[in-house]
Amino acid sequence: MTTTTSGFKPLDGLLVLDFAQFLSGPSAALRLADLGARVIKVERPDGGDLCRRLYVSNLELDGDSTLFHSINRNKESISADLKKPEDLRLIRSLIEKADVMIQNFRPGVIERIGLHYEAVNEWNPRLVYGEITGYGTTGPWRSKPGQDLLVQSLSGLAWLNGNADQPPVPFGLSVADMFAGAHLVQGLLACLVRRSVTGKGGRVEVSLLESILDFQFEVLTTHMNDGGKLPERSSVNNANAYLGAPYGIYETEDGYLALAMGSVVQLGKLLECEDLERFHEPSSWFTHRDGIKAILRNHLKSRPTAYWISRLEPADYWCADVLNWKQLLEHEAFRELKMTQQTVTGNGATLTTTRCPIRIDGQLLLSPLGAPKIGEHNDKIISEVLSG
Repeated sequence: MTTTTSGFKPLDGLLVLDFAQFLSGPSAALRLADLGARVIKVERPDGGDLCRRLYVSNLELDGDSTLFHSINRNKESISADLKKPEDLRLIRSLIEKADVMIQNFRPGVIERIGLHYEAVNEWNPRLVYGEITGYGTTGPWRSKPGQDLLVQSLSGLAWLNGNADQPPVPFGLSVADMFAGAHLVQGLLACLVRRSVTGKGGRVEVSLLESILDFQFEVLTTHMNDGGKLPERSSVNNANAYLGAPYGIYETEDGYLALAMGSVVQLGKLLECEDLERFHEPSSWFTHRDGIKAILRNHLKSRPTAYWISRLEPADYWCADVLNWKQLLEHEAFRELKMTQQTVTGNGATLTTTRCPIRIDGQLLLSPLGAPKIGEHNDKIISEVLSG
């Protein structure tokens, strides 16, 4: 396997304008940048992207949050006050040259600025216009804040997690933002392919709510075709409300063990747990789910994780250790992936982060370019616009 930081990438030659803030829209622009597009981040002169001040564990690099750096690397930045006619004319000139434009303003804001799809489509009919909202552009929720935790809560996702006796449990990640960004990239690439045939651009719309509903399509489909019956979370080590025992994560003598789908009878033999061997009927693995899991919970505490894995893996019983990030990053399997890279800002500040997870023709898509300062590339970009 080879790696590359330069040379041809699939989106080389494409110009993307990133008007988005926070996570969802900028994550989509980041992926396009990793695939070779030139991404120019358009920011307000007074503070720029609000994500610059959205801190995770109070970590800061070169005056901005590390969160901003992680999701805005590999981009250029131009500052513009879109309320000023002269700045708006400059941005219009960029839009007329661009292949893709991304924005995630609340419904109504982009119309007031004058950069809504109907307007920019007249300037550049080949433009592929991408927008992310919280809940769509119509309906009673259209003006609610499109924030990840709120979307998880409204979508049923948080309600589905945790044990039966626990309150709703949200994911420890901004999953609605990340999935919406990924879905936007899919739509943008599809429109670019269509443009290569028809010569016309298009509008791609994604919402956080629709993306997180799609994320749940398996279980939602079951619910909608099961007479509207709500799933019941397991009261013991719940992992999937629709799956029977042993599916879940269990404490061992020195850590935790994840068990996926499999025969409870076979599991009993492999673990030398006779109490499990009486559940011969597969249907009982769901109807007696909590009882089976309680037996497993007590039994697995008696030995270390490695001991149980040494008995299960040779029999091809699906299981895994449960690692924290320190353990994962030190593992040979992680190192083999070469999943990290180091970026450098214009001021020389360095950041260790993840790389694009996609390989093209066996090559890793790497870039050492760090996140820009607000308006860092103004002179360069304005000069290009003026020179035609």
